[in-house]
Amino acid sequence: MAQVKDFSVEEKLSSLITVQKIESKLDEIQILRGELPMEVSDLEDEIQGLNARKTRIEEEINGIQEFINSKKDAMKEAEALIKKYEKQTDNVKNSREFEAVNKEIEMQTLEVKLAEKHIKDANEEIAEKSKQLESAKKAIGAKEGNLNHKKGELEKIIAETDKEEKHYNKLDKDAREAVDSRLLTSFDRIRGNYRNGLAVVPIVRDACGGCYNSIPPQRQSEIKQRKKIIVCENCGRILVDNDLHDTIEVK
Repeated sequence: MAQVKDFSVEEKLSSLITVQKIESKLDEIQILRGELPMEVSDLEDEIQGLNARKTRIEEEINGIQEFINSKKDAMKEAEALIKKYEKQTDNVKNSREFEAVNKEIEMQTLEVKLAEKHIKDANEEIAEKSKQLESAKKAIGAKEGNLNHKKGELEKIIAETDKEEKHYNKLDKDAREAVDSRLLTSFDRIRGNYRNGLAVVPIVRDACGGCYNSIPPQRQSEIKQRKKIIVCENCGRILVDNDLHDTIEVK
């Protein structure tokens, strides 16, 4: 039965330093890309929202235009009835019939005027909606121009760093396999707590290389012995001595 190798504390620390240095390289690539990925995503969301607004305005304009057409049809029907009733006035037999026909003419004349008012109001609404539509189209054009520029910048950076990123991702995968799973979990948790992603740091001028809290001489001596894993009492980062930290290189 194969025996699992029991790594020394120094070997465990060396593995952690390797992972830290590799992931710091990957962090540098992300920093180089800066806010561009987020900016591209935000612009895409904004354009989607503007396109939805444009579509909504176009649908509203079409609905108003259909309303105008229905009012035009109503006007034609009313005007046709007016002509019909005007012809009937020549054949009325008494004043009662004459008044009834005149009343119908008046009603249809009112229908024409009301339809004309509705059409006028609707055309004014279309004019206002058309301004909103033009504004949305201009905003979309401006945002799309900005998006294409940002995408171009991002694609250029990705193209320049793609090979390097793949290289470090492969190194990272291999390096992580050499780290104890529980220790790796702690490393990831600590790393996630800090924006600079530093979970393993050396002693710098008698202080923690992460938070710069002073490390007592006795503690520094224990760290140099590499007999146990020691964390900073202030920030919780894993502390290693400079010599060990500097002997590990990532290319």
